[in-house]
Amino acid sequence: MKATRIESDLLGELQVPQDSYYGVQTQRAINNFKISNSKLYDYPEFVKGLAKVKWAAAKTNYELNVLDENIYQAIVKACKEILDGKLLTEFPVDMIQGGAGTSVNMNANEVIANRAIEILGHQKGEYQYCSPNDHVNLSQSTNDAYPTSLKVAVFEMNKTVVAGLETLVSALEAKEKEFANVIKMGRTQLQDAVPMTLGQEFGAFAYTLKKEIATLNQASQAFLEINMGATAIGTGLNAVPGYADLCAKNLGELMGQPVSSAVNLVEATSDTSGFVAYSGALKKIAIKLSKICNDLRLLSSGPRTGLNEIQLPPMQPGSSIMPGKVNPVIPEVVNQVCFKVIGNDFTITMAAEAAQLQLNVMEPVLAHTLMESMQWLENAFVTLADKCVVGIKANVEHNKELVLGSIGIVTALNPYIGYKASTKIAKEALETGRGVYELVLENNLLSKEKLDEILDPQHMLAPHKKDE
Repeated sequence: MKATRIESDLLGELQVPQDSYYGVQTQRAINNFKISNSKLYDYPEFVKGLAKVKWAAAKTNYELNVLDENIYQAIVKACKEILDGKLLTEFPVDMIQGGAGTSVNMNANEVIANRAIEILGHQKGEYQYCSPNDHVNLSQSTNDAYPTSLKVAVFEMNKTVVAGLETLVSALEAKEKEFANVIKMGRTQLQDAVPMTLGQEFGAFAYTLKKEIATLNQASQAFLEINMGATAIGTGLNAVPGYADLCAKNLGELMGQPVSSAVNLVEATSDTSGFVAYSGALKKIAIKLSKICNDLRLLSSGPRTGLNEIQLPPMQPGSSIMPGKVNPVIPEVVNQVCFKVIGNDFTITMAAEAAQLQLNVMEPVLAHTLMESMQWLENAFVTLADKCVVGIKANVEHNKELVLGSIGIVTALNPYIGYKASTKIAKEALETGRGVYELVLENNLLSKEKLDEILDPQHMLAPHKKDE
C-alpha cells in the first residue's frame, strides 16, 4: 500500500497519494471519470497552457497588490518547472469529464500550489501557505481559466500542425518538378479526358494544401482573444478592477503574441465559435487530403490490371494469402485519419451547440476532440510525406502509351475539324478499336504534318492559338 495523506473539500475527506502534487479534487476526478483512457498529460501543450495562464494570473494579482510576493514567486517557479516539462505525470485526469473543466483547472491549481508549498519550505497539503483556490486560482474561475488555457494550447499546437503540412506540401512540390515532363492522361468522371503532365497533377495536390496554411494561421488568431477576468459568468465577480486587460497583457508576454481581452466577457464565456472555425479548417484539409490519397491509390492501382501510372514505395507485404501483393497502406491510413477528423468536427459542432445560458459545459469533449484531430493530422502529414510521397516513381513509358492510345486526344481536334467531325471520329475509334490518328487521315480531315503538330502531347498541355 502506498502512503497517503488526508485532504478534504466540500464533500469531505479523501485519501490522496502522499507523494502526489495533485490533491483532493484531482483524486475525485480520477475516481469518477474513467471514460476515455486519454489523460491530460497526453496533451503536454494543454498542461503548458494551464501553466502559462496561472503564471499570468499570479503576475497580474501581484501587480494589483492582491497576492503576496513570496507566494507569487513560488507560483511562478512552479509554473516554470511545468513549462520545462516537469511534473507532467501529475496531470492524470481523464480528458472527458463533467464539470465544464473544473477537474482540469483544479488539477493545475493543486499541482502548482503543492509545488509552491515545497518551494516555500513546507510539506504538500499544507495549504495555509499556498492555497489552490485562494492563491493559484485567485481572481479566476474554471470558466475563464479553462478555455483560455485551451486557446493557448491550440494556438501553440497549430504551429506544429502547420509545420507538418508544410513538410507534405514540400514533398509534393518536389514531385511536381520531378514529373514536369511526364505525359499522362487526365481523367474526368474516371473516363479519359485530355493529356496533362504528372507534374501538373502533383502540383495541384501541393497547391490545394498549401492554400490551407494561411487558413489555419488565420483561424488560430481567434485564440488570442481571451476571457480571463470573466470569472464565473463574465461579470468579473471576485476579480479586482483592471484584472482582465492586465492579465491579457501578461499572458501575451509569456506567449510572445499580442493577446487581448474579449470586448464582452459574458458573451465570450459561453462562446466556443473560434474552436468551431478552427475545426472547420481542419475538416477542409482532411477532405482535400483524403481526395489526394484516393487519387494516389487509383494512380498506383494494379499494377498489371489497374492504372499503374505511378509506383508507391512498398512498405509491407499486402496479404496473408496472396504472394507478391503490396497494398497502398500509407494512403489508406491517412484516409482513415481524415475520416476521424471529419467525424470529430461534428462532435465539436454539437459540443459548441450545447452551450446553455452563460456557459458551455461541453468544452471537455470539444477540447479533447480538437486536439486529437490536430495530433492525428500532424502525424498523417509527416507520414504521408516521408513514407509515401518522397518515394513515388512514375511509369513514364506506360503513361505515354496510354495518352497515345486514348480516344480523349480527339478533343484537341475540335478547333480544327469541328465538334461534329470529332465526335464521329471518336465514335468510330471506340467501336472499331482503331486509333484516332489513322481515322483522321483516312477521312482526309487533316494533313499528316498538321495532325502530328496538333496531337503532339506537349502541344495540348496549355492554352494556345488555333494557328500555332
